[in-house]
Amino acid sequence: MRDKLFSKKNNLTNFKFNKSVADVFDDMVKRSVPGYQSMLELIGLSVREYGKDNTNYFDLGASTGASSLALGLNNIHINNNIIAIDNSKEMTKKCKKNLQNKIDNISVICADIQDIKITNATVTVLNLTLQFIEPSKRQKLIDNIYKGLNSKGVLIIFEKIHFDNKIKQEQITKLHLDFKLANGYSKLEIGAKRKALENILITDTKKTHCNRLKKAGFKNITCCFQYLNFASFLAVK
Repeated sequence: MRDKLFSKKNNLTNFKFNKSVADVFDDMVKRSVPGYQSMLELIGLSVREYGKDNTNYFDLGASTGASSLALGLNNIHINNNIIAIDNSKEMTKKCKKNLQNKIDNISVICADIQDIKITNATVTVLNLTLQFIEPSKRQKLIDNIYKGLNSKGVLIIFEKIHFDNKIKQEQITKLHLDFKLANGYSKLEIGAKRKALENILITDTKKTHCNRLKKAGFKNITCCFQYLNFASFLAVK
């Protein structure tokens, strides 16, 4: 379904992952997130490289299941469990529907990812998820993921980022605006969504991400992809 949530003035003051968002989420991310498809391809490549037999793959903040699908379709290992977790009932409902008859080794759970114990994991994904976690709680989440990863296991993060340099931030913000306009959003829609996400989606710099991963214990940390103000990080235990 095409995203028209913010095409008219309405009473939406805060962005919520409700049924209205779940219904259009797939279209929303494709048209507003530069590099989203490349991120899914990266997940597919990573599960082939870092996944191991008899281990778990975690999709934390699974939304409608695109990352889980990439894990499942590209998995070349045996006896793996894909565990998709999201705290939105509507998102998990849509996730189950999207993955039905496509992946047979998946569990879709409605829960807070901060309450989940990561165990026997070789691949863990945070795809546009960490930015919605309270900043003061992000280190603890990364620490827990690190503890639950097996040796040589990988954490894949894809996030919107910001820049300390004001001129660079303005340049990239303008290009991101142009990206969304080119994908059919109006300035009204873009402005309304920005207001709805204010104080809900809170970004970090690349340096902050890398420092947090390093503090958790990851030794091999790479910013492997960036398109405008979105970046992917690979962290290997």
